[in-house]
Amino acid sequence: MPATYGFLSTYPPTQCGLATFNAALATHLTGGAPGSGVVRLLSADAAGGGLEVDHTAPRVVHTWHTDTPGGWTAAAAALNRFDVAIVQHEYGIYPGVDGDEVLPLLDSLKVPTIVVLHTVLSTPSPTQRSVLERIAATADAVVTMTDTARKRLIAGYRVDPRKVTVIPHGAGSHSGAPRETGDAPHLLTWGLLGPGKGIEWALRALAELDDLEPMPAYTVAGRTHPKVLEHHGDVYRESLQKLAAELGVEDHVRWEDVYLDQAALSRLIRSADVVVLPYDSTEQVTSGVLIEAVGAGVPVVATEFPHAVELLADGPGLLVPHQDPQAMATAIRHLLQRPRTATRLAGITGGPTLRWPAVASRYHNLAQRLVADRTPVATSVPA
Repeated sequence: MPATYGFLSTYPPTQCGLATFNAALATHLTGGAPGSGVVRLLSADAAGGGLEVDHTAPRVVHTWHTDTPGGWTAAAAALNRFDVAIVQHEYGIYPGVDGDEVLPLLDSLKVPTIVVLHTVLSTPSPTQRSVLERIAATADAVVTMTDTARKRLIAGYRVDPRKVTVIPHGAGSHSGAPRETGDAPHLLTWGLLGPGKGIEWALRALAELDDLEPMPAYTVAGRTHPKVLEHHGDVYRESLQKLAAELGVEDHVRWEDVYLDQAALSRLIRSADVVVLPYDSTEQVTSGVLIEAVGAGVPVVATEFPHAVELLADGPGLLVPHQDPQAMATAIRHLLQRPRTATRLAGITGGPTLRWPAVASRYHNLAQRLVADRTPVATSVPA
């Protein structure tokens, strides 16, 4: 049975969904017990405050400064001190061409290794395909968070399907936060802001609801993505605010330019009548925001990105075509005007299987199997 885990990922106070995911998994998988640790990926532009470190999570034992050449060597040495390594993979977090510096690190690991794939592209570049195939070949196990991602991986890449396990993205428990209600129905989108989030379509949908009495309020919560801010400034947010004014809905939109801690996020989610996910992406196979909304029992209106199609079809929300504000407005109107339908949808949440304790238990069981497979079987020697 594995006694200690080493985690490789971005990590708080870095403000991104991957860091939050890794911190939650580490906390629930180890229970805060000593011995496990995090090897943190940190780039110069990602460093920053605003999100307090969760001190119940395993401590950071090493920082891989990804702007420093050859940083993978010390990172691999740090991970080899643990019984099992759990490596988060996203193309944008590792140095090298399409993040290929993760490959020598994986080759250097002597302990059972689980790689968690946060993105599986349907049309990768040749290098992206090669990197992911080599990751899967080297890892002892590969985790996808949706069956859609598993099927895409097995069908589109040279990967041993026996290595691939589906474990859903975990959801926090928001039941401790009070249910806050206002005078108007509350629509909510949260997460790091940048082009592709599709907020412009949600604003246009909001304008289609101006006949409702009272007209819904719409909260857009989240800071601008650090890489977007570095390269383009806050142009996207400013364009959205300008669009809201042109549509005449600026008084019904609240912009929260903050990265929310768990308590604030719970309060915000509990205040929502509908979570709106107007994403432009047709590739997104994992959405932590979607899982959190479903796990909290809030009905969702989402565009047809892969994770939403898998989770919401015949489930806790309504799907609409991409970039179709009229269809989005119709779906939102349906939920707001038919509370019994919204309540029924909100009740189809996947239950406790989406909660972090259940998700962490599945990682633990997978790790146990990998350790057992590596453990030599004792044999008796004839006298």
